[in-house]
Amino acid sequence: MEFRQLGHSGLKVPVLSFGTGTFGGTDEFFKAWGTSDVAEATRLVDICMEAGVNFFDTADIYSTGASEEILGKAIAGRRGSVLISTKATFKMGEGANDLGSSRHHLIQACEASLRRLHTDYIDVYHMHGFDQFTPVEETLRTLDTLVQSGKVRYIACSNFSGWHVMKSLAISERYGWARYVAQQAYYSLIGREFEWELMPLGIDQNLATMVWSPLGWGRLTGKIRRNQALPKVSRLHKTAEQGPQVADEDLYKVVDVLDEIAKETGKTVPQIALNWLLQRPTVANVIIGARNEEQLRQNLGAVGWNLSAEQVKRLDAATERTPIYPYWHQRGFAERNPLANLFA
Repeated sequence: MEFRQLGHSGLKVPVLSFGTGTFGGTDEFFKAWGTSDVAEATRLVDICMEAGVNFFDTADIYSTGASEEILGKAIAGRRGSVLISTKATFKMGEGANDLGSSRHHLIQACEASLRRLHTDYIDVYHMHGFDQFTPVEETLRTLDTLVQSGKVRYIACSNFSGWHVMKSLAISERYGWARYVAQQAYYSLIGREFEWELMPLGIDQNLATMVWSPLGWGRLTGKIRRNQALPKVSRLHKTAEQGPQVADEDLYKVVDVLDEIAKETGKTVPQIALNWLLQRPTVANVIIGARNEEQLRQNLGAVGWNLSAEQVKRLDAATERTPIYPYWHQRGFAERNPLANLFA
């Protein structure tokens, strides 16, 4: 398993991590992702560890804490051999302060995650979303305190806009506080908006990328093709409207090329989609998910080989979209703005 540096830090992480949103399934939304109990979760963790994947991603909001609880039990006795990332910010109760990135909520949320995970530290702690109502200074000072206390090793952000990230990095630098070392972001062959601003920012600021939903919210599993009904077992039946959107023809155009390359390489559609991501700038880690052992083993087959430059070029061409303003305008000033033309 290849390991890469996690941005502006000394931590090395495997290029694949396992996302545990499929653990628990205690509500209708997450039940559509998966319902792994402790026994199945332990088996999936075992398979990951055997393959060199020792990084596990969760969040307090996943099945209202059940994912963290199950992961904590699945790694029992081997905490020192694994890396854990979890997240806070979203609503975890009915109280007025049971959400957000305030000092009150973050300390409460971190302590609760530590209890559920049965650990005394979190390796990478993400702000799951940007809280515009809490001063950024308050959030970052609190996170720095958690780092200084040893309860958190590194901090990261997720689903931030470019200005959210840059403002946070500037404030951390100003006061000498812990700095975000990574951003967890949606990025896939059918969702390349990440390249317009957040990727150039990551290159400029040495901010690593952890990719969530690398298979386009379940659309690049190899089971969706032209003139075929949606598979009976698919989380899209219940979650399609809540995730990233893509026009049918845009999806089919990509799948057509993926099918061609699958025949050329002997790899599966998901393996090709994941491998493409691992060749992109700033990507240190891709979070894979799986309902069962079969899906997990297939996704683990995305490493140990690389698409050819010609195959990458074909996938790029099939998935390129005209960016929105100001990014299309910036592409016309390439001589002084090269990061706007990474893949143009």
